Amino acid sequence: MKAFIEGTGVFIWPLGACSILAAFIILERLFALRTNRVAPSALLNFLSSENLPALPPKLAKSLGGRIVLFFQKNNADPDTLKAFAQIELTRLERGLFLLDTIVGIAPLIGLLGTVYGLFSLFPGDGLPNAAVLTRGVGIALSTTILGLLIAIPALVCSNYIARRLELLSAQINMAVERLCTFSPGPPQPEKLEFVLKPLVLPSKPTTPRK
Repeated sequence: MKAFIEGTGVFIWPLGACSILAAFIILERLFALRTNRVAPSALLNFLSSENLPALPPKLAKSLGGRIVLFFQKNNADPDTLKAFAQIELTRLERGLFLLDTIVGIAPLIGLLGTVYGLFSLFPGDGLPNAAVLTRGVGIALSTTILGLLIAIPALVCSNYIARRLELLSAQINMAVERLCTFSPGPPQPEKLEFVLKPLVLPSKPTTPRK
């Protein structure tokens, strides 16, 4: 294992940074996307009641709880509530663009190491000796393997997190639709009633006859 790591040369630093960053993002998102932090089952049961009581403090810490609190404090209309819920759902995707970047860039760094290793096999003063040949082949193979070892698990975890986001988003959207049923909706304009009164013409004064 030590020889394998030493065989990657200077490319161990960018590949090591990619592996550490990918592991941190994966663990952090898996912790943040737990059900009790986004849409706990108790919250869904809370919304199934006919009337909307005060939200328990324990449920207010979840993402769905923040949406319910926003609705209760601001008496939000459906459009405002859906916009706020979309902002909260967008925060769940924090850091995932970096994970997608690592999935794409780690094999490319490995490929760059392969090209560099093959390029080092041909010195300018003639044929390479055994030490140079071993070093070049080692860099070419080690960087490619290490890049793939980082990208493949990161890709699997990225797809799993994306699927989990879809399921949680569906639950939050269902909760928002349920909250919209409690919304009073936009105020209706008052109807103006017109009462037609009969037109009374002034009577002409009558002159007495002589």
